[in-house]
Amino acid sequence: MSNTAPILRLDNVHFRWAGAGAFDLRVSDLSLDRSETVLLLGESGSGKSTLLSLICGTVSANSGRIAVNGTDIASLSAAQRDPFRAENIGLIFQQFNLLPFATVADNILLPLQFAPERRKRAGDARSEAARLCRDLGLPADVMTAHAGTLSVGQQQRVAAARALIGAPPLIIADEPTSALDAATQGAFLDLLFAQTRAHDTTLLMVSHDARLADQFDRTLSMNEIAQTTRGAA
Repeated sequence: MSNTAPILRLDNVHFRWAGAGAFDLRVSDLSLDRSETVLLLGESGSGKSTLLSLICGTVSANSGRIAVNGTDIASLSAAQRDPFRAENIGLIFQQFNLLPFATVADNILLPLQFAPERRKRAGDARSEAARLCRDLGLPADVMTAHAGTLSVGQQQRVAAARALIGAPPLIIADEPTSALDAATQGAFLDLLFAQTRAHDTTLLMVSHDARLADQFDRTLSMNEIAQTTRGAA
């Protein structure tokens, strides 16, 4: 593991969702090293999704500092956050968020449209997308298929390829294996770990399944790193 600055650092972060369903989230200290794989465990309602939204910059903290790849997200304007996120964070959503009528190739290449440095790292982007598909166990002709015609497991691999292309320094995976059976889940994680190791990428995966813990460098729980309060003023 590298001794350089962490890829992700949260210091004294406080977020308040006011009004109906008021919610308070506080994270005093969280740090992820480069090339580290971290499993974040938490039950529904524990604040996992809010924490990911804060890290990605889609919501803003009321106070504290969130730094991704050395940049304080609060220092960026709203217009700057979208390209910053595209350059630095690969996202694997629980529901995959693929464009069903677009081809697999178009889905995988989509984030590169907003991330010129990531596009440079990808080189021949279409060839790199095809390589990722092969490495993730997808069939040779999948690049021209429409995403909506694929099985759940295949869609999940396409979502992983989209997150991995161009080697963003941080991959965030939100419950990416929840829809898979045990055998498919294990194969998917093996492939995801192989790709992150190949590019020295940090992986933060959120789950409620503690059985996955042994496969990661480190396991955290929301109860350990965060304080949440419901119905806060």
